[in-house]
Amino acid sequence: MPADLAVIGLGPYGLPLAKAAVAAGIPTLGFRTGPEAASLSPAELRRMLSGGFRHATSPAELGRVRTAVICSPTPLGADGALDLSEVAAAARALATRLRPHSTVVLESPVPPGTTEDVLRPLLEEGSGMRAGRDFHLAYSPSRVDPGNRDFHPANTPKVIGGLTPACTESAAAFYGRLTDKVVRARGLREAETVQVLETNFRHVNIALVNEMAVLCHDLGVDLWDVVRCAETKPFGFQAFRPGPGVGGHAVPQGLTAHTGRSLRMVELAQQVNSQMPRYVVQRAATLLNEHGKSARGARILLLGVTYKPDLADQQSTPAQEVAVRLLELGASISYHDPYVPSWSVLDRPVPRADSLYESAADADLTILLQQHRTYDLQGLSVKAQLLLDTRGAAPTGAAHRL
Repeated sequence: MPADLAVIGLGPYGLPLAKAAVAAGIPTLGFRTGPEAASLSPAELRRMLSGGFRHATSPAELGRVRTAVICSPTPLGADGALDLSEVAAAARALATRLRPHSTVVLESPVPPGTTEDVLRPLLEEGSGMRAGRDFHLAYSPSRVDPGNRDFHPANTPKVIGGLTPACTESAAAFYGRLTDKVVRARGLREAETVQVLETNFRHVNIALVNEMAVLCHDLGVDLWDVVRCAETKPFGFQAFRPGPGVGGHAVPQGLTAHTGRSLRMVELAQQVNSQMPRYVVQRAATLLNEHGKSARGARILLLGVTYKPDLADQQSTPAQEVAVRLLELGASISYHDPYVPSWSVLDRPVPRADSLYESAADADLTILLQQHRTYDLQGLSVKAQLLLDTRGAAPTGAAHRL
């Protein structure tokens, strides 16, 4: 079956797009650019295959589609800037197979200017064609929220910005098959900067409420009640909640390495959020001391080691740093997570608690790092000797909250 769409990169951005395209009846070709971790169940894979999805066995197959969307990962590099090497590799694989009148869209998180200054030259050099004249080029920020049951590709507006107005319209025509609403940005850089703003907005607001958590603990104020009350305001406020750190695939962009300018608030937010695992460990050690125990030799059970509830994804999970710091204090750690059958820290396997309630009763301290739906915090608070809740999920008075 010929494919209408090639999704290049089947990681956290590409796989949801491929699933949405297949659900919309678009024959889709998936092409891996690296060791992306697929998160499809066998049943989901069977549905996709029956709906017109197939894996590309050769880059040559990319030349048979009308639309190609690059969704390669862009992790932080050693210099603190986004690593665009996978995007460049995807562009080179596509360029020599690019057909006239095709549409190429970049969805990977990138600094503003990347589509025009990095992707465009690679595509033009490899294809011998000119973007905006021989093929269409556009950017659309990925708006993936794994595990969100309310918002999905069909009801999430899609922002499109093209090199030319014709490029924008060509990309909009494609995404119009997937979503109820397409929003046209003024151009490529505006669309790229939408992604920067949306990602930084999350990190800055999480940093604000994380700082409020520390302040409220020092003041003896119940932050969770503060947030509950504040979110009743119908304008000018959006509720964020604190936690042990910020995980996920989207990283904040301070822009320094690419523009010579920095977003000072974003840099400060990164500093605040990066300190939260240390703060959690400090609170844990204080709790143990208050109950006549030392962190050294303490048995500590960590609940939930993924970055998001009810998912197996461990990308940038703060649980790793929390565990490392506890080990450095001499604690003995174990973990429980219904989505993670095995877990390692510092290349050493961490014992997995088979019986949750028995393990909580045996541990000197239980720390909730991620609230999966399967956790009964009321029941755990009864069994656990000490329970530190970093997510505010336990009933009031049932645990020590962050």
